[in-house]
Amino acid sequence: MVCIRCKMVVKDELTRLGLHHTVVDLGEVEIMENISPAQRTEFRAALLRSGLELMDDKKAVLIERIKNVIVELVHYSEEPLIVNLSEFLSVKLSHDYTYLANLFSEVQGTTIEKFFIAHKIERVKELLVYNELTLTEIAYQMHYSSVAHLSTQFKKVTGLTPSHFKELKVKRRSMLEDM
Repeated sequence: MVCIRCKMVVKDELTRLGLHHTVVDLGEVEIMENISPAQRTEFRAALLRSGLELMDDKKAVLIERIKNVIVELVHYSEEPLIVNLSEFLSVKLSHDYTYLANLFSEVQGTTIEKFFIAHKIERVKELLVYNELTLTEIAYQMHYSSVAHLSTQFKKVTGLTPSHFKELKVKRRSMLEDM
C-alpha cells in the first residue's frame, strides 16, 4: 500500500466489515477485534477488487515494509537522513540490515540501494515535470551532495541528463505501485 487512496480503500472495507482499526498505514493494518475466517476472506476479496493484496507471509510483509519505508522517505519526508540508509532501515524495521538486504535482493531481484535510487530519480522526474524548482533546489530537496551528483545518478538511471529530460517534457513516469 503506497498511497492515500489505498489507505482509504482499506479503511472503508474494514468499516464495512464492522472492524475497528487502530492503525492503517502504508502496508500495515492493526485491527482491534479478532477477525473471523469469513471476514478475512471477504476482506481479501474486497482488496483484490481494488487492486490491493492481503499478505500473510512474514517475509513478503517485511519486503513490503522495506518498500514502504523507502517510499515514505523519498516521497513524503522532507527531513534528511542523519544516518545511512542501512542503519535507518535496520532501526526502523528492527532487523539486521544484512538480513534485510539479502531477503530483498533474493525476492525482488534488485538491491535495496538500487530500489532507493530508482525512487529518488522518480521523485526528481516529478519535480522536473512540475517545473517549479531549479535543478539546484531539487538537488538540495532530495538531499544530494551536489547538482553534479544528482545529474550523474539521473543519467545513470535514465540515460538522460536532467536538463535534457526537462527539455523533452517526458511525462511517462513510473507509477509507485509498479516499482
